Amino acid sequence: MPLKIPPAIATPLIKGGRGDLNTIYSIQEVCCVSPVLAIETKAKFSTLWMFYLFNVIFRDIHEFIEPGFIEQVMTGAFNGIQITEPLLLFGGFVVEVPIAMVLLSRFLPYGANRWANIIAALITLAFEINNGTTDLDDTFHMVIEIAALSFIIWSAWRWRNPYPKHYSTAQEA
Repeated sequence: MPLKIPPAIATPLIKGGRGDLNTIYSIQEVCCVSPVLAIETKAKFSTLWMFYLFNVIFRDIHEFIEPGFIEQVMTGAFNGIQITEPLLLFGGFVVEVPIAMVLLSRFLPYGANRWANIIAALITLAFEINNGTTDLDDTFHMVIEIAALSFIIWSAWRWRNPYPKHYSTAQEA
């Protein structure tokens, strides 16, 4: 069966006019679509990481307006945990994972990109679940954040190589 794609994406083999959805396109024209799809997938992952980060940032800022939050942090302890320099450094590393993924999702090649998104989302999800919630607004944001991370994992798992390797008999010889 011949390959068909919309006329807005490729040029029809039949000359004279734009063609319609039933126009047959050559394999070279179909292959030109792959870079566009790859860029869109990378942009989707980068946007999902930004969406996740905006929710985390708003959730953290929202904590500051809770009565007693700032006073508790100023004592040097939060929820019974001593706030130390190594703890803050560890928190910086944990937060840097999704921040780095905004860029890495755009620039890594397919294979590394796919696995980086899966691993980074799993690590971030583990910390997200481990932190838990303290009230309803935290729960709301946590549900949204977990949904975003789950969608990243699911999308990366289902993402197929936009540039599959083509083998010929000449390469086998």
